Amino acid sequence: MAEKTDVNAKWDACLDLSVRRFVYSSLAGAFGGLLLFRSPVSRWASVAFGAGVGIGSAYTDCSRIFQGSPAKMECPKKTSSVHKELTPLNTPSVPASQVAQFTIVCCTHSAYFILITLVSVHMAAKLFQEL
Repeated sequence: MAEKTDVNAKWDACLDLSVRRFVYSSLAGAFGGLLLFRSPVSRWASVAFGAGVGIGSAYTDCSRIFQGSPAKMECPKKTSSVHKELTPLNTPSVPASQVAQFTIVCCTHSAYFILITLVSVHMAAKLFQEL
């Protein structure tokens, strides 16, 4: 039963996060559109872009909530100058598998974010050109 409650809590947190980010970023896009653009199509495209940013950001954080935190890169600890002289310069301090995993996670989330944003802007532009 505790596992089901945990999943329900994750869904509640994800839904709350998604709605808030969608609304706030849409409002930011509307405000930016009012300040920067004159045509209604450009203003609505700005709102759609803001909505896409909010949805993409919420998607990234929700995937972290459900799957746990991705591998994090940590800076190597500083060592004494004597140790630096003995260590070759091309020796990696982070395992290659961890670097590859981090790169794949970052690229995947960036691709989802860009795709959602582009689809939102395209749909909004098409919709409001018909009006």
